[in-house]
Amino acid sequence: MDPGLVMRAQQGDEVAFAAIAQAAHGRFKQVAYRILHDRHLAEDAMQQALMDIWRKLPRLRDPERFDAWSYRFLVHACYAQSNRRPLGFDLPTSIEPSQPDGTALVNDRDQLERGFARLSVDHRAVLVLRFYLDLSVEDTAMALGISPGTVKSRRRCSLGCQRRGMSEHAHLPDRPHAAPWVPPSPEVRRRRGLRRKTPPT
Repeated sequence: MDPGLVMRAQQGDEVAFAAIAQAAHGRFKQVAYRILHDRHLAEDAMQQALMDIWRKLPRLRDPERFDAWSYRFLVHACYAQSNRRPLGFDLPTSIEPSQPDGTALVNDRDQLERGFARLSVDHRAVLVLRFYLDLSVEDTAMALGISPGTVKSRRRCSLGCQRRGMSEHAHLPDRPHAAPWVPPSPEVRRRRGLRRKTPPT
């Protein structure tokens, strides 16, 4: 997020904050949905997070750290929503096989999605911030209000739970250190693409 825009919003500029909210809207909604797997709860969590951010924004010391700081409010809002009622699980229905063996790929994704849904909200949050948003361990810890060591521990536990849950699925390869099925966000994919295209110095 543009630090200048953040500083203006800190001073009470509602137009600046509206621009921040508009820029964050899609990303926040996707993050909340990946943590909660319920579209209605995700929408409520996103709205609550934006209201909390507006109220607490003057307390932010470093405007350049806005993104990691703001995710803390989003994750806390997701925790609150998850405690209101049992989480639903909206499984994607638009996956179609595009290769002769595509049915197996769809089945793999279905199994991985269900394995991810079985994780606790705490563990999902770690995986979403680390893999979907590509945050560092330190930024993930800041967003969740936990130590970097706890981030690493929850990540290992989550991967272990998914491997155990998927171990009987014939199509999944045995990759002990593989990441879970949490595809990176479009912004992260674009950034990684730019990094790949940058010539070495």
